[in-house]
Amino acid sequence: KSPLQTIGEEQTQNPYTELLVLKAHHDIVRFLVQLDDYRFASAGDDGIVVIWNAQTGEKLLELSGHTQKITAIITFPSLESCEEKNQLILTASADRTVWDCDTGRQVQRVSCFQSTVKCLTVLKRLDIWLSGGNDLCVWNRKLDLLCKTSHLSDTGISALVEIPKNCVIAAVGKELIIFRLVAPTEGSLEWEIIEVKRLLDHQDNILSLVNVNDKSFVTGSHVGELIIWDVLDWTMQAYERNFWDPSPQLDTQQEIKLCQKQNDISIHHFTCDEENVFAAVGRGLYVYNLQMKRVIACQKTAHDSNVLHIAKLPNRQLISCSEDGSVRIWELREKQQLTAEPVPTGFFNMWGFGRVNKQASQPVKKQQENATLCSLELIGDLIGHSSSVEMFLYFEDHGLVTCSADHLIILWKNGERESGLRSLKLFQKLEENGDLYLAV
Repeated sequence: KSPLQTIGEEQTQNPYTELLVLKAHHDIVRFLVQLDDYRFASAGDDGIVVIWNAQTGEKLLELSGHTQKITAIITFPSLESCEEKNQLILTASADRTVWDCDTGRQVQRVSCFQSTVKCLTVLKRLDIWLSGGNDLCVWNRKLDLLCKTSHLSDTGISALVEIPKNCVIAAVGKELIIFRLVAPTEGSLEWEIIEVKRLLDHQDNILSLVNVNDKSFVTGSHVGELIIWDVLDWTMQAYERNFWDPSPQLDTQQEIKLCQKQNDISIHHFTCDEENVFAAVGRGLYVYNLQMKRVIACQKTAHDSNVLHIAKLPNRQLISCSEDGSVRIWELREKQQLTAEPVPTGFFNMWGFGRVNKQASQPVKKQQENATLCSLELIGDLIGHSSSVEMFLYFEDHGLVTCSADHLIILWKNGERESGLRSLKLFQKLEENGDLYLAV
């Protein structure tokens, strides 16, 4: 096991030096969703949705209606062509509820479902939304059921993503199922949802599914498989399971240890930019370069427990949160690999143990000799929660919002920026009262 990287109290590159603790929930807070530039909503196991001001931390609305825990939440913005601009919040529990996030009014509730909904997605262009449980249902803004599939699986749909040509991809166990939505026409007045193809390349349950860009999407499984797919023809573009450390410190005499836990290699979450896919793999963070089709940087032990959520920030920064209750800020730094190093291969060497294959240990030629590899350097450690941090939101102007199993939400503020804003307000107040000129 790699040692956990630590950072001292002098975190000069960590801007989040102030915090506000927001209390409103009575159970685990699992979800955060951004409504606009200054508001967000939180939801969790107490069945309550709370809308907050991201700048002040003020509780704006509390939406109570669910009797069981909330299992999914998503916003449903109005069409740009629509005169009435109102944004809705869809929440899933044992029932499906729609809220108006400006007034807090419960728009409608639906309870005619056979299974718990695990995921929601909005197809804004078609002004419809989909719910995924043991089947896939298609709804309009009025909560009319337009069409649905037959029973897909007892395990249910774990993730949904929209792709071109009116298609969606559903992760069901270790399968990816592609569906096409057919809108009403003159010949057919009803919506249809048609199964087009099943992709069976994963060896275990798919935990993560996100769009990378306009050309591809990525999936991650329970056994650490990362697969990048073409978004148009659904073919496999790249496959990675043998993650390796670009600068391994490997004892060639070290014996294989069979006590490694299975969940240590589960891919819990992805985030992407133009160049890389960032993967939360067990307790670690991996950076997979799309052009080079290989891992270019990693932190095998970024946290003490599984990493649950990651997000890419500006300035080559990455934020991660974990079951261990911590939130950490990383910087992706380039480093020139001056000499070719042995690169361990194979499943066990992904975690830095096992014997190195002699052939694989030879100096790597061409591409790896000239490659500029990167490192993930810890620049901030946010300690405030006492239990698992489920996810977070990043606001460019208002800071970072985290939610946790400790029932709390913490709004982390840029201390320097907040100090400047307070000084500005003070000067404005003095100027309004005329005290500024008296002081001068």
